[in-house]
Amino acid sequence: MMIGDVVGKPGRTILLENLASLRHTHHVDFIIVNAENSAAGIGITPDIADTLLKAGVQVITLGNHAWGKREIYPYLDKEARILRPANYPPGVPGQGWGVYRNALAPVAVVALQGRAFMEPVDDPFRTIDAILAALPPDCKIIFIDFHAETTSEKQTFGWYVDGRVSAVIGTHTHIQTADERILPQGTAYLTDVGMTGPMESVIGMRYDSVINRVTTLLPSRFEVADGDAQLCGVLIDVDNETGKAHAIQRIQVPLHTTTVGTARFIM
Repeated sequence: MMIGDVVGKPGRTILLENLASLRHTHHVDFIIVNAENSAAGIGITPDIADTLLKAGVQVITLGNHAWGKREIYPYLDKEARILRPANYPPGVPGQGWGVYRNALAPVAVVALQGRAFMEPVDDPFRTIDAILAALPPDCKIIFIDFHAETTSEKQTFGWYVDGRVSAVIGTHTHIQTADERILPQGTAYLTDVGMTGPMESVIGMRYDSVINRVTTLLPSRFEVADGDAQLCGVLIDVDNETGKAHAIQRIQVPLHTTTVGTARFIM
């Protein structure tokens, strides 16, 4: 199971409240959480990372906000279960991929960042080729968090690695997409896993401050919104022997439905 992008205290709270039940209900063996916005909406702190890992998260992935809190820099060097994007230049803190052992099979997790409309980073396509060549041969289950802005870059990357990895799950845009599928060669794919955070917001931030920014063009401090939160994630069934994905299912907790009078709309 992967849960994405955790935003601020509302996101952390709903994640921690539901993690154990999700694991039990869906018989989850391995949990990955993108938490690059978990500290007041940008970055992550060592205390938050420790809390998530102690709660049962196997691996924490980050994206372009990995560097949002400077106190995380030394933590990234000493804790192998937290990953910043692998395609940052050599010498930056932390690592971008790892192989993690559990009771069933080794699991490789890779964090990568896209380049379209993002800060300059190294080529994620060449980076994944090098990582796949470096993985131990007994590691068949390979999971990629592809942190990128555009749907086209994410889809292109999914096709590029189809059959070579178990799953490519997109993060960063905070809006869960409805295009989950198993690609022809056995790779599970979803353009964006969505956000775990406050629902009445603009991707987790108070909408009034965002509206002020875009309508006046004046500086406006973004703050994490209050109110009810929603958890977004994805479940993937993978064959331990081949690393091929058999099934993929989006999840939302809680799942809200909205009606307008008695009318139904199809768009």
